[in-house]
Amino acid sequence: MSEQGTAASANQAGTPERCLCREMVDHLRECFGVSPDVSEHFTNSRIEFLKGIRAIIDSRIEHLSKAGQHGTKIAVE
Repeated sequence: MSEQGTAASANQAGTPERCLCREMVDHLRECFGVSPDVSEHFTNSRIEFLKGIRAIIDSRIEHLSKAGQHGTKIAVE
């Protein structure tokens, strides 16, 4: 089974999908034994990081959407 198929099967079974940010938080928690307050800060940081990525993507989509709108149409008789 492919890696994507395995991930899809895991999601269907109710296992949450993993991401790099979450993996780093889990690793830090294991190494340093962080408190719930610190864990909450990391969760908020993860959310803000993903919002930043979304803003970059939205900005690029807007830029590319405007790039195709050059000139005006002129009616020819």
